[in-house]
Amino acid sequence: MKQARRVPRPRDLAPLMKFKKPELDAKKRRLDRALTIWDLRTIAMRRTPKAPFDYTEGAAEAEISLARARQAFEDIQFNPGILRDVSKVDMTSSVLGGPTSMPFGIAPTGFTRMMQSEGEIAGASAAAAAGIPFSLSTMGTTAIEDVKAVNPTGRNWFQLYMWKDRDRSMALVDRAAASGFDTLLVTVDVPVAGARLRDKRNGFSIPPQLTAGTVINALPRPAWWINFLTTEPLAFASLDRWSGTVGELLDSMFDPTVTFEDLAWIKKQWPGKLVVKGVQNVDDARKLAEMGVDGITLSNHGGRQLDRAPIPFHLLPQVVKEVGNDLEVHLDTGIMSGADIVAAVALGAKFTLIGRAYLYGLMAGGREGVDRTIEILSGQISRTMQLLGVTNLEELTPAHVTQLQRLIPRG
Repeated sequence: MKQARRVPRPRDLAPLMKFKKPELDAKKRRLDRALTIWDLRTIAMRRTPKAPFDYTEGAAEAEISLARARQAFEDIQFNPGILRDVSKVDMTSSVLGGPTSMPFGIAPTGFTRMMQSEGEIAGASAAAAAGIPFSLSTMGTTAIEDVKAVNPTGRNWFQLYMWKDRDRSMALVDRAAASGFDTLLVTVDVPVAGARLRDKRNGFSIPPQLTAGTVINALPRPAWWINFLTTEPLAFASLDRWSGTVGELLDSMFDPTVTFEDLAWIKKQWPGKLVVKGVQNVDDARKLAEMGVDGITLSNHGGRQLDRAPIPFHLLPQVVKEVGNDLEVHLDTGIMSGADIVAAVALGAKFTLIGRAYLYGLMAGGREGVDRTIEILSGQISRTMQLLGVTNLEELTPAHVTQLQRLIPRG
């Protein structure tokens, strides 16, 4: 039968003619269009000069460790339950004796104001608003006391690299304790700097050097340069000004002689919780549990140290089985979505840290960009939990995740 046609009536057209009110704020407009962390990465790449973007984006040597870490999160199968009441989801938990509104916090990142001039202030204030921990790096570009000022009642953690100058290292620890930071993250996977080839090829230095290449690269990114040149000069939370490449700075500072005995000494000096970051095998996890540390972070430093390092997400079930009753097991490296975080929690991680995901948001839009990162991850975590049929983090179990095999050791 041929379909009858008629002239549309105005009242039929009216519901179809409602135009969306235009968003006049350009920053809000571009951030609202970002639906994933990958979208924020695309915006960040457009707005940030190549050298600082590559410092964030890059990893060591052939960048195999980072690629494998991200692939590991893709190589899973979720196993949902059905017919559960998931109208309300609770993402809160207790981590290291304190509250967190979500199972992730902001990882310590170095040279942060180089990525975007608001730097750690944006990260710490966004973390405060969201009720999640913020970690300040030894190589951060905002003073310990200034981070405390913008996050006065929230969870502040300090990440320590043990330098060759032990007195200066412990002076930072004392300042963090005096400022009320509740947790010390001791990073142990950096006896020397990894071979970060992007930085060498870009000649990435502190402060950035103007060359013909950097000027050409800067032309379509005027906002970054205006912010960089019209705000406080880049300075570090923990060292005097430096003129040279990042690799030279790191090699001049990091101490390749640090041992378990040094860690035990640090533990005696610190009054709060102590987490060892950079654990990459079960034996070391067991030794740390015997030492009585409060937590460990399974991490290969975002792929920025040893290339072809173990994949933290693959290590997670073994380590949790071995020491999960003795200390908290946290995880970082490769996390790019809320589903990644849910998978990690299901396999036993008490907490996760985001580094690049946070910096992509920062580069995309300063404080508002970090807020958007947290908003995206929060929404993804909540939705993934609902689709799995769970209403709180305690209900997540290894039965909800199957790790599919891709890289299988021979023999």
